[in-house]
Amino acid sequence: MAEPTQTEPLQAEKRPAAACAAPADVASALRAGTVTTADLPREPVGTRAYRLTELAPEALDAAIHTDRALDPLTFLPDMDDLGGGMFDRVLDAAEAYDPDAVTAADVRRVLAADTVGPEDFGVLLAPAAAPFLEQMAERAQRERVRWFGTNVQFFTPLYLANYCENRCVYCGFNCESGIRRAQLDESEIIAELDAIAATGQEEILLLTGEDPVRSSVDYIARACELAAERFRTVGVEIYPANVADYARLRAAGVDYVTVFQETYDPARYGKLHLRGRKRIMPYRFEAQERALRGGMRGVAFAPLLGLADFRRDALACGLHAWEIQRAYPAAEISFSCPRMRPAAGAVTPGGPHVSEAQLLQVVCAYRIFMPFAGLTVSSRESARFRDHVATITATKVSAGVSTGVGEHTHQADEGDDQFEIADTRDLPTMCVAMREMGLEPVMNDHVLV
Repeated sequence: MAEPTQTEPLQAEKRPAAACAAPADVASALRAGTVTTADLPREPVGTRAYRLTELAPEALDAAIHTDRALDPLTFLPDMDDLGGGMFDRVLDAAEAYDPDAVTAADVRRVLAADTVGPEDFGVLLAPAAAPFLEQMAERAQRERVRWFGTNVQFFTPLYLANYCENRCVYCGFNCESGIRRAQLDESEIIAELDAIAATGQEEILLLTGEDPVRSSVDYIARACELAAERFRTVGVEIYPANVADYARLRAAGVDYVTVFQETYDPARYGKLHLRGRKRIMPYRFEAQERALRGGMRGVAFAPLLGLADFRRDALACGLHAWEIQRAYPAAEISFSCPRMRPAAGAVTPGGPHVSEAQLLQVVCAYRIFMPFAGLTVSSRESARFRDHVATITATKVSAGVSTGVGEHTHQADEGDDQFEIADTRDLPTMCVAMREMGLEPVMNDHVLV
């Protein structure tokens, strides 16, 4: 199956003819592909993005559910936007980055420095740094021990639903993948939570597909309330939401929000995300900041390495997190470091393969650049890799993982997995493995007062 291509320009100019059309005509034109939201009345948001001034409900529905009808850089009228300044700065830096211009002398200079600033972070991601991977790992390990000791924290994900309005070509949950769909009701959520809690886990990450109708904020909030009764830390990895929605989830007991940007390359982003609200890149980019404005304690960042140039994506992700930390110094910042994995019903994009050595380079660079940030290496990676990277730079790992719906108790109509995992170990097995590596398993790292 050929990779879908994007036909509309990412920053198309306004075309007044479409803007003057009646709302019903706009909806029809969006469905027919003769216009996109870039052709409708909009206002600039920063230097790269735009915001629609209005869109009738019928036209909004047509735009969301039609391939390429949404311009990837144009906010919808019901989306919070935060001005676009951070989005512009991070993408400008990523586009200006030339990893091939970095020399071995640059790498030695950066590794010899006491701290690494944003202007030098890219040095550690460049090909010239690859021969220095052992030195990078030694530096990363020192920083890890300095800030986190030998603790390694555990959590597990719980998928509440796999319905999704988006068409992301690489994801098993995409709306046209043909997988078995499922959504847990309240009794099934309780059974799954109780089964996970019985294993000794004290932190849980609740996930859904990105369908805000089926998996509404109220539905997610109720699941979070149930989770907060059983776990000391609750995180969510759901569709990006507005500030008020994040405040609602915070009141329901959520501590942190994880959002994968997937890629920070605007052109590549548009080609990979064909339909649904996820297609709007700057709205996704600003999710962590909206979550913090909604009162969340922490936020996590990640590109999906292998969708685009992984060096530029890792650079942009690090700078994004650094910008957020500077603006919200009390926020707990963390990175996830996923690589592409096979998924049922999905297309494998033609992005560059990211090797284990290159992944290690990325996670070491993150640790050296932001030594106090948490760092999660997921069950997408092998047991061998996760065990060793936890001694070097990772501070959190998942255990007892299922990426399907209802698979912890098998009481529900089970939904298919989002992707294949490589490390299937349960919590007791992983605790033994971590202790053998000289690490101390921790179920929770804070006390509520």
